[in-house]
Amino acid sequence: MKSDIISVEGISKMYRLGEISTGTLSHDLTRWWGKLRGRTDPFEPVAEVNDRQKKSQSGFVWSLKDVEFSVKEGEVFGIIGKNGAGKSTLLKILSKITRPTKGFVKMDGRVASLLEVGTGFHPDLSGRENVFLNGAILGMRKHEIKSRFDEIVDFSGIERYIDTPVKRYSSGMYVRLAFAVAAHLQPEILIIDEVLAVGDAEFQKKCLGKMQDVSLRHGRTVLFVSHNVVAIKHLCSRGLLLDKGQVQRIGTVDQILESYQGPETDAENGVRGVYPDNELGFFTEWRLEGQTSSDAHSCYTREECCIVFTFRALTRLTRCELNFRILQNDGSSLLYVNSMDFFGSQFALEPGDHQLRIHFALPVSKGRYVIEAGVYADKWIDIWHTTTRLTVLDTFEGHARDSAAGILNIKTTFSITAV
Repeated sequence: MKSDIISVEGISKMYRLGEISTGTLSHDLTRWWGKLRGRTDPFEPVAEVNDRQKKSQSGFVWSLKDVEFSVKEGEVFGIIGKNGAGKSTLLKILSKITRPTKGFVKMDGRVASLLEVGTGFHPDLSGRENVFLNGAILGMRKHEIKSRFDEIVDFSGIERYIDTPVKRYSSGMYVRLAFAVAAHLQPEILIIDEVLAVGDAEFQKKCLGKMQDVSLRHGRTVLFVSHNVVAIKHLCSRGLLLDKGQVQRIGTVDQILESYQGPETDAENGVRGVYPDNELGFFTEWRLEGQTSSDAHSCYTREECCIVFTFRALTRLTRCELNFRILQNDGSSLLYVNSMDFFGSQFALEPGDHQLRIHFALPVSKGRYVIEAGVYADKWIDIWHTTTRLTVLDTFEGHARDSAAGILNIKTTFSITAV
């Protein structure tokens, strides 16, 4: 059985809002003297739960409170929660950027962190020089870095700019090079925050594949923080749900996502039960149009109809793309559509509700299928893995098919010729 490579025991972190340290020299000295004598921080009793929607009365909040969990060697562990839940604070403690107020962390091995764009990069150095600088920080020898340099540059996809100072890089180029360095210089523990959302869709997919490879083939441990529930579900086996600085649940990825997303109270009529916590926009519902079935979420096989998604933009979104997938219940993809395939260009969405339509005739056997829609605009705005299933019926044309039928139900011809 694999041993624990990360052990977090009773971690708490207290902050004073709007001030550096406690705000006064006398308070700083009081805290220092109490700590020296082994006493509890005198400001702990007045610290409050970190609820960003409520005004603080004392000015002290617990960004984290009594957080405990462990991660096995080679495990991909997901950390999820709403904005302000304490995810970034936890990762900064694990990365030794800040110290906890209480509790301690035991970690076995070198740690590479991607917590924000440009982490560990010197803006005046070139990309090439920063690769060697990051490698040295991770404890790698020069010959080790040189042996992997070509792989790093190839993975990042920015070979043309490798000798350009990184202060001239876009945020996406920063992330490309930073992730390539962290993934290829063989740290035992790789910590990744939502920073990957800055990259484009192609690079995000590439990164997810690399993280999976790092874990499965090389036995390294990955801590992955994201609001993208699809990525969390695809990549992680276990996870942790944080809310207001406290652990709400630790368990399998399905268990924590169920707790995070909440019950889909309107799941049978295509209305989204729980909206994501973001300030850009999200899907609210879906239905079918043009089908002969009376059910708004059922159609016949090979029947021409239209699926309609309602998307609510909270601000003006430019350079948008709509991504749409139909999946089987085991997660395997049957159909993938991107709006660029039809429009040839991206589109813009003004604040308000919009109906996004996709016309199709599904050549699949009867059954219930999962649909997934996503809006991308330089980063993922929302990905909705719907609970309401798309039901396909098989009596539209011809006879019903028997139980031995395959997935596809395409229109074919049959003939007999004497020879």
